Order: sequence, then C-alpha cells, then structure tokens
Amino acid sequence: MSVAMRMARGGSKKRPYYKIVIADVRAPRDGKFIERIGSYNPLLAKDDEKRVVLDVDRAKHWLSVGAQPSDRVARFLDAAGVLKREARNNPNKAKPGEKATERLEEKAEKAAAAEEAAKEAAAAPVEEAPAETPAEETPAAEEAAPEAPAEDVKAEEPPAEEAKSEEAPAEDKAAEEKSEG
Repeated sequence: MSVAMRMARGGSKKRPYYKIVIADVRAPRDGKFIERIGSYNPLLAKDDEKRVVLDVDRAKHWLSVGAQPSDRVARFLDAAGVLKREARNNPNKAKPGEKATERLEEKAEKAAAAEEAAKEAAAAPVEEAPAETPAEETPAAEEAAPEAPAEDVKAEEPPAEEAKSEEAPAEDKAAEEKSEG
C-alpha cells in the first residue's frame, strides 16, 4: 500500500482551509484518510504561528514508514526542520507559451511589413506628390510632403475653415432659393 502525505481541502467557497493528512495514494483528495497530522490556513498572515500546525513526531513516523509528501507538504516539513527539501528551479516558467510565441511572431512580421511599406512610400511620393497635392498648398507644404509617407499625403485635406468657406456660398444660395420660392 502506497501512502501519501498531502493536503485535503475543507472550508467554504473562497475560504479555503486544509488538513494535512496521511492517505492512500488512490483515495480522492478530500476523501478517506488514515490520519490527520496537521492543518494549513492560507487566509492567516505568513508570520502567524497558527497558519501551519503540524504534529512533527507523527510526520517523522510516517516519513520513516515510507510516506511520500506532496510538494507543498514537503515545504512545510522543511520549514519545521523535519525534511530537507532541495530548492527547485524552473527556467522555462517565465517563457511564453506556444500561442503567445505565435502571436509575437505574427506581430513582428506585420511590423516588418509596415516598415518596408513605409520605406517604399517614403521613396515613391517624390514622383507622386505633385500630382496628389491640391493646387492651393504653399511651397512649404510641398517641401514637407516628400518626407511624409504616401498614406499621410492622401489623408491630408484642406483645412476645415477653407472647406466650409467654399461650401458656404452654395448653401446660402440654396437657402435663398427656398425662402424666395
């Protein structure tokens, strides 16, 4: 019969409380156990002496019989000075998963494609800029156009005030016609 030294969860929803028990490895986590040797209350402060209560003599007995402690119980036993536990190091813990890595690669590809498009657009507007720029622009604006990408040149429109002033006479005429007729 294999015996494990592990925790069985108790307490209510979102208020955990654990019993440190000796149980058959085939028994369910919160099921039948052989002996209760302590308790763990994670809601208490870390420096509180009642956070982990452990019967050290019984723990030593069960370790001598061959009980295998779980990782968390091994930490408690190490803190109590019963069992020496080697510190573990997981260098892969901080590495992103497969999906996150794929997303990062796609993002990098899109950024590289956008940079290439921007470089091509920066070289191309020198030829296209005079054809696309409106006639009302000043020479200073024409000098700034080759430095901007092609998308920015297309997006530029005359200032809102000029657009309104051009449309305003047409609207006034329409309003006059309606009032007369």
